[in-house]
This record gives sequence, structure tokens and C-alpha cells, in this order.
Amino acid sequence: MNPVIETIRGHRSIRSFEERPLTTEQMDTIIASGIAASSSSLLQTVSIIRVTDQEKRRVLAELAGNQSYVASAAEFLVFCIDYQRHASLNPDVQLEHTELTLIGAIDAGIMAQNCLLAAESMGLGGVYIGGLRNAPKEVDELLGLPQYTAILFGMCLGYPAQDPELKPRLSPEVIVHENCYQPLDLAMITEYDQQMEKYYQQRSSNTKQQAWSDQVTTKLSKEQRPYIRDYLNSKGLAKK
Repeated sequence: MNPVIETIRGHRSIRSFEERPLTTEQMDTIIASGIAASSSSLLQTVSIIRVTDQEKRRVLAELAGNQSYVASAAEFLVFCIDYQRHASLNPDVQLEHTELTLIGAIDAGIMAQNCLLAAESMGLGGVYIGGLRNAPKEVDELLGLPQYTAILFGMCLGYPAQDPELKPRLSPEVIVHENCYQPLDLAMITEYDQQMEKYYQQRSSNTKQQAWSDQVTTKLSKEQRPYIRDYLNSKGLAKK
């Protein structure tokens, strides 16, 4: 494997960081790597808010579900759908369509992954923070987002102060379909459940007794963040 593939396949979420700042050069490289990501029709529908104010970081950590590393990581970035600059160019553009919201979310994910891979290639670590969507309106107000701009997720970055194990993933035989969608082989899921149970029991921290199927059932057995559509609609997005 080449170094790029090794970095990709060696990804682990890091939630404990050294008290050590990133250099200006490191941050410039991370941001430039994100901006270099693919963009649908070159619309460039993403903005990144770099939160350096410690009080704002503290509040964001609470709003995200009391995730302390939001406050303690060397850097915290918030990725947003941003059509405000497009509206500024031409107030007659039609931004309320759901397809445009999807484009913004997809582009943000691609950009963020570029940022994280760039950071990991420099020996840094990070973790995505979807918990910002626990309180989207409060986060939105704290960061002063204008109309046609909405928060999606955050990202902690810094020097790792932990060395977690690699978390097993579903096999390519489950993920990849050829020519048409293939029926799920439940035997493969049973095998994966056993791998995950072993992983959770043996990992160095936060051990638990749980299979992947149980985890999925728990997560998907109730509606997740039912207020998100209203939040997006209030920002002029996903209305049609």
C-alpha cells in the first residue's frame, strides 16, 4: 500500500488530544486540502467556521451533548451549507429546492473528509461532531449564520493523546453490489456481529456488550432529530 491508502485505511476517531496547538502552516494546509475537494458544478456551497473563541467552544461542547473534546481539541471546525454568497450574487436564484440542500451536504462531507485525511497524513487526529445538530438553532445563532446557510457538523482536530484500536467495518461483499442490488446475506451480518462484539469487549476503553445489529436497531427504532427539517426550512433550504 502507498502512504495515501495507509492513511485512509488507518483512520480512527480521536477524542482525546494533547494540549498542543497546530501551526499556521498545518491549518493552512488542512483548509487548502478541503477547498481542493470535488464540488458539484463548481457551486462551492460550503463554508467552514473555525471556532477559536474558548467560550463559544465551551457552549458548543454542551450543545453537542457534553462532548468535552469539542472544547479541548486544538482546533474545532464547523462545516455549513452556504448559499448566502450565491444569493448575494443574484437575489433571484432559487435556493429552496431539496436537491440544492443535498448538494451542499454532499460537498461538505467531501470537503471535510479531505481536511481530516490531510490532518491524519501529518500525524494528527480528529473526530466528526454530528451532535451540533442536537441544537441546530442555538448553534446557528451562536455562530451568526445568515439566511440560506445552515450548520451540518463539526470536526475536532489535534495531536492524539490516545491510540484506539481500528473498528471493524462491514465487508465489501455486503457493501458492494454488481449491476443490481443483491439480497442481504444474513450470515455475513452474523459474522460481523461477532466481530463487533469481540471488538467492544476487548478495546482499551469504553468496553460494552453489543452487536452491530443491536446498535443499529437501537439507533433506528425512533425518529432522529425531528426538528431538522423545520430548521432547514427556516434557513430557506429544502422547502421544495
